[in-house]
Amino acid sequence: MLHVPAKFSSVEDKDNLAKAGRLLTIGYKANAIAMISEAWITVPKRRGQPPDLKTPPSESPDREEVVAIMAECHGRSAQRFLFIQRDSFGKFIGFGTSLLPPIDEVQGRFAGLMPPKEPTDEMAMVARNLLRSMGIAVEKAGFDPRWN
Repeated sequence: MLHVPAKFSSVEDKDNLAKAGRLLTIGYKANAIAMISEAWITVPKRRGQPPDLKTPPSESPDREEVVAIMAECHGRSAQRFLFIQRDSFGKFIGFGTSLLPPIDEVQGRFAGLMPPKEPTDEMAMVARNLLRSMGIAVEKAGFDPRWN
């Protein structure tokens, strides 16, 4: 299934998307979840230099614009960051090569969306009811060959 949020501009919108992701994995007993979004990251300018963890990437003068691809299944996660390249007018022209080493762990509101263990049928039903109360209705759960 595919979920695209109606709004994604405020902290509350982002928190609601993370909640919806967690509820979707529980409500439909997902085997995996993937999230793709535009993001800012801060990369140390010199090799071996620790990252600045005090300044949010969106406020850092050293920020880099990326497309973040985060995927999880039970017990595993993977992340890739594609650097966005823009011309002098700010128009998107492509993706740069990521020189980032593999990341062991990503933290934040969009990490750990998969439940630690298989949800019960009762937990799944409660999660689906909560999704409906949030205005998220799933018309067809499962694979749609038109997405392939």
